[in-house]
Amino acid sequence: MNELSLPTILLLAPVVGMLVIMFWRNMSENRAKWVALIASLVTFGLSLLMLVAFDPDVDGMQMEEIHNWIPGANISYRVGVDGISIWLVMLTTFIMPLAIVSSFETIKERVKLYYIFMLMMETAMLGVFLAQDLFLFYVFWELTLVPMYFLIGIWGAEQRIYAAVKFFLYTMAGSILMLLAILWLGINAGTFDVIQIQEMVQAGSLGMSETTQRLLFVGFFMAFAIKVPIWPFHSWLPDAHVQAPTAGSVILAGVLLKLGTYGLIRYNLFLFPEASRDFAPYIAVLAVIGIIYGAWVSFAQTDVKKLVAYSSVSHLGFVVLGIFALNSIGVQGAILQSVNHGISTGGLFLIVGILYDRRHTKAIEAFGGIWKVMPLFAGIALVITLSSMGLPGLNGFVGEFTILLGSAGSEVLGMWYTAFGALGVILAAVYMLFMWNKVFMGPLDKPENAALQDLTWSRNWHELGALVPILIMAILIGIYPSPFFELMDGTVSELTSFLDSVAIVSR
Repeated sequence: MNELSLPTILLLAPVVGMLVIMFWRNMSENRAKWVALIASLVTFGLSLLMLVAFDPDVDGMQMEEIHNWIPGANISYRVGVDGISIWLVMLTTFIMPLAIVSSFETIKERVKLYYIFMLMMETAMLGVFLAQDLFLFYVFWELTLVPMYFLIGIWGAEQRIYAAVKFFLYTMAGSILMLLAILWLGINAGTFDVIQIQEMVQAGSLGMSETTQRLLFVGFFMAFAIKVPIWPFHSWLPDAHVQAPTAGSVILAGVLLKLGTYGLIRYNLFLFPEASRDFAPYIAVLAVIGIIYGAWVSFAQTDVKKLVAYSSVSHLGFVVLGIFALNSIGVQGAILQSVNHGISTGGLFLIVGILYDRRHTKAIEAFGGIWKVMPLFAGIALVITLSSMGLPGLNGFVGEFTILLGSAGSEVLGMWYTAFGALGVILAAVYMLFMWNKVFMGPLDKPENAALQDLTWSRNWHELGALVPILIMAILIGIYPSPFFELMDGTVSELTSFLDSVAIVSR
């Protein structure tokens, strides 16, 4: 366990690329792009090796590495991967090369600095999913704020400083409460090792009163609820999405928001099982409100990028609903839908970015009839749009159906939650088809749109290189989701069995 493990190598790969860009003397901006892309592709390759080496029959952590880091405080460097984190690690390494290649023709200023921040972001996000020590987890959690703050603040749109500061302050405020909860756990458990603390919780030896457990649950929950974001903690998200550069929006929607959903499963459910059951119906109410509210507000948008941003509030409401169904099928659906949302919504932001690069506007009314001049682009956009609205045969349907199945069979929720959640599926079809109709269908009555160029490998290889993998994954997960469930089944079943045993004892 003390040898250099695959998770550690995975964390180091983007850092190596970042250091090469920083310290290679007289490196050109064009070469910096390729170094960043190669580093992200190597990281993706390493994650594929991790996927191949992952044993679905093992419920606990795999490929662990443990070192004493700060012995006086019982803080360790401990990393590993299990069925809850494996697909989120894969999502991160899959999205990053696409975000980097999509930036090749759009980022013109401070190019080397931009790709340094992109690689820093990748390591920080991977660290959140791989860390198994609370202190190490918090370091990576806070580190994600830095590169995203600068990506929005330097390369964003007109109100980028406002959006960057709002993003930073919101997420930092929630993190302070989590830090206090982490300190309490570390001091009272005598260690910050997540696995050891989980074992203490399961054995009942940590000595948390009901009130203490609820307070600690809220401390973690606030940080994760803001990051997801759960309604009503969502107001930072549309500004960040609209002002961020295209790749920033792709990373934000594709991976960064999943840090919150992952945290709810890894920390709130595992560490505070009684509080999770107590708060589940109330959090599910917030999730359902977010599903309907996000869909309703999306329909009202005149800015296509803001429409996609508000759709994230709705889609991630489904993920939270699945998590707090507190059963195996609901939690598995939530994890898979986290991946699906990253693929579909990341693809939608790429589509919006391509339109903006050609027309320099995000106003829905500025488009219309695009299909007639960009048939290949429109065809890809149609499939990704349908995947986002949950059409059967595509990835979004599998995740949403599984979540609704989990909520319908939940002991702590009920059919009313499922019924209102299902309403969000209908509303998603309304606002997505509204957007599709306004942008791609209708008469080609604007001269600027008539001059738009379709995608070709010779001229737009970087755009196709970003969109085609997303298209393939949306279809693959939709028609063959079983491998995705198989890898997470053991760990999730262990979690839900523990939650069920806690419920029996509490009765």
